Amino acid sequence: MEILVDANAERLDAFLAGRLPDLSRSRIQTLIREQFILVNGNPAKPRDPVKTGARIQIALPEAVPLDAAPQDIPLDILFEDNDLVVLNKAPGMVVHPAPGNPDGTLVNALLHHCKGKLSGIGGVERPGIVHRLDKDTSGCLVVAKSDAAHQSLVTQFSERSTMEKLYLAVTTGIPKPEKDTVFTHIGRHPVNRQKMAVVNPPGGKAAITDYEILATDAATVTALVLCHLHTGRTHQIRVHMHHKGAPLLGDPIYGKPVKNPTLPDRLMLHAWRLRFDHPITGKRHAFESPIPPEFLPWTSTANLPPAS
Repeated sequence: MEILVDANAERLDAFLAGRLPDLSRSRIQTLIREQFILVNGNPAKPRDPVKTGARIQIALPEAVPLDAAPQDIPLDILFEDNDLVVLNKAPGMVVHPAPGNPDGTLVNALLHHCKGKLSGIGGVERPGIVHRLDKDTSGCLVVAKSDAAHQSLVTQFSERSTMEKLYLAVTTGIPKPEKDTVFTHIGRHPVNRQKMAVVNPPGGKAAITDYEILATDAATVTALVLCHLHTGRTHQIRVHMHHKGAPLLGDPIYGKPVKNPTLPDRLMLHAWRLRFDHPITGKRHAFESPIPPEFLPWTSTANLPPAS
């Protein structure tokens, strides 16, 4: 893989972190030090500046075998071929093993379902995983089965030119105005490192969310909101709706405990529609994840946009 530098950058690792969102900055630094990443064919250091016109060669090493066991966990498959799987992730399912969630994850299920045929570009911790959904978020998620598919999908997620992600969310409180674009920087909360927060630039990373209210419920002071992501920051919709004064219903981090027994007790965020170009054939694909029944009190009165 080769990347042509289109603008000067102060640090090689920071430049690549923006171009390779599926790799952490620490992993990029390790790859640079181990000379899997070269600049104009020569070894470099993570802190080296890069100049316009430079060519960065990337040769990702074979993934180390994952210390996770295949598990026969049911998956709701929306589409599958030799290169990718699109599935409807259930709320409550963790995407990949981590401390506190060593098994029962989507990765465990995929290792069984795909019989080990998953891309290794993401490293040992996240085989095949191109993007994430939070544990309690449901809906569309695409997984790469080949390295070629993985790299193409990562590029589409990064550049956002062909990738479209639409979410349905229920907020506590009514965002104002009814339709808007939220453009902020999102970074780690300065006090609670388990949270993300809107921060002042140049801190954090730029985050852009278009939202539109589709329905409201005056009795519960809640709203069904359609969110269109233009970037993919951690907890982006949750942070942006909290920033607008209308945190998501059932959000244990950014919201308040649900005291009304008639309201759902799950995080009310659903990755509804996903569109992208097939990484191998180039054909345009559109997927829609069935709307969970918990959303029915709002969707039954909403004017949902038709599939395009």
